[in-house]
Amino acid sequence: QVRLVESGGGLVQPGGSLRLSCAASGIIFSIYTMGWYRQAPGKQRELVAVISGIDNTNYAESVKGRFTISRDNAKNTSYLQMNSLKPEDTAVHYCKAETTKWGPPREYWGQGTQVTVSS
Repeated sequence: QVRLVESGGGLVQPGGSLRLSCAASGIIFSIYTMGWYRQAPGKQRELVAVISGIDNTNYAESVKGRFTISRDNAKNTSYLQMNSLKPEDTAVHYCKAETTKWGPPREYWGQGTQVTVSS
């Protein structure tokens, strides 16, 4: 059974930092591209950052220079370090794992973790 479990969300003041974690189980983690997405109330889910199995990364323009995505294949975990947080970063943040390797395309989502940036 595949599970993605996010953690690390919470309430932080503008300018503060949070680190989100996504712990995966039930998959061969290293062949999956890991992504972080977010969905604010009344808005569509949007890409925040992705990292491939060989550590190629891509970021939304709105978070470039503030957020850093990383992964630890030995721990089956992906991370999103979020610095200089702004109120507009407030959203439920979701972890996604996807691959086209070794079988049909597959993707899995976590349950999400709330990030609230407010004074």
